[in-house]
Amino acid sequence: MSHAQDLPLREQAAGIASGDLKPDELLQATLQRIEERNGPLNAIVATFPEESERMLAEAPEGPLHGVPVVVKDQFQIPWRGPRDGTEREILPPGESGIFRRLRDAGAVVVAVANMHYKGGGSTGAQSAYGPVGNPWNPEHVGGGSSGGPASAVGARMVAGSVGADGGGSIRLPAAYCGVTGIKPTFGAVPVDGNVHGYSPLDALGPFGRDSDDTRLMLEALSATELAPGDATSMRAGIPTYFWDDVDPEIDAACRSVLSAAGWSARDVAIDAEEHVRIATVLHLGIDALPSFPDDVDSPEPLVRAYDRFASLVPAAALVRADRVRAVVRRSLAHLFGDLDLLVCPTVPAPAPPIANPTVRLPSGEHPADRANVRQTGLANISGLPAMNVPVGIHSSGLPMGLQLIGPWGAEARLLDAARHIEQATSREFVDAIPERYL
Repeated sequence: MSHAQDLPLREQAAGIASGDLKPDELLQATLQRIEERNGPLNAIVATFPEESERMLAEAPEGPLHGVPVVVKDQFQIPWRGPRDGTEREILPPGESGIFRRLRDAGAVVVAVANMHYKGGGSTGAQSAYGPVGNPWNPEHVGGGSSGGPASAVGARMVAGSVGADGGGSIRLPAAYCGVTGIKPTFGAVPVDGNVHGYSPLDALGPFGRDSDDTRLMLEALSATELAPGDATSMRAGIPTYFWDDVDPEIDAACRSVLSAAGWSARDVAIDAEEHVRIATVLHLGIDALPSFPDDVDSPEPLVRAYDRFASLVPAAALVRADRVRAVVRRSLAHLFGDLDLLVCPTVPAPAPPIANPTVRLPSGEHPADRANVRQTGLANISGLPAMNVPVGIHSSGLPMGLQLIGPWGAEARLLDAARHIEQATSREFVDAIPERYL
């Protein structure tokens, strides 16, 4: 039982259902694991043993009965209001859609995970609780904004967690931490009780160690069966614009995995692809302004500065961003007429150091946020499902990831494709564990 917390999510659920695992012992082992491993990572910002024990005692016999999970500091739970990575409570305690879905599936919320300040970055290096570290090297970033949930799964503190993705905030930390994470189709998971529930880009989704665990989590969060299928004959599009300034090792790893998958593939272009990053950033920066009118008088200088800057952006810029969205959506709908999915690197370079969150690309050094949103914003402004699949370890010792993007409502297809990649690569990458935890 001492290593039950090392089991995949689906095996924890199956063991509890069969009686081979005692859920109260698994809960205590998970809390102990968090205590042992969280220190250098700062992935977890709060545990609440009494409330978790009460949730377990009241848990229904659902598909996740008794399984401990963590949630991002962005969602209401009955005993803790979300801080959104800031110094203050943004919403009061309550029952978010995420909490209800987890509760109804029988899961146990064991902790709240750290996140980038106000969800405003892809590194996790800024938070009122301090930066999120990477399980492969705690001196490097765990990613953002859902860095805590990703790092907690990568460090085997828990087998499943929940984050949010408004510009890549699930896929980016998943790639940095070497785990599987999926942004579902916009609206597939309820957003009530989510600090960023106003956003037309934000989608809520899970992290897991592999596609099967992630599928089980997403089925619970979306209250939808995602039946597995055959992904041996996928038709993949390679959007070359999102491959043209990527670390050579990441490029090679992603292409090697695609070759192993054996899919047919062809290069494609997406209309207005060069405007995706700015359209994404404009929405992320402006959409929040009406939702937090008190921020202009906030005691937090960073919040005041950010909101005053965003308020200076002309309204016409958001209109132009939405014109880009419309063009991109039409182009993608046309491409998916004869393609099953698009593939490109999730992050263009491995996780940078916390002390200097810049990345080196063939074109030179860039702020990580600028480089990262270029890779992931496409799925947010289009609303399409997208996920990260681990594809190797860089010479720096940090993980690399491949991004899969599918048409509207095609979460099951992406999970099938990820599972096919896992099998084609003998599970070498999804089963990789940081040496410190062996």
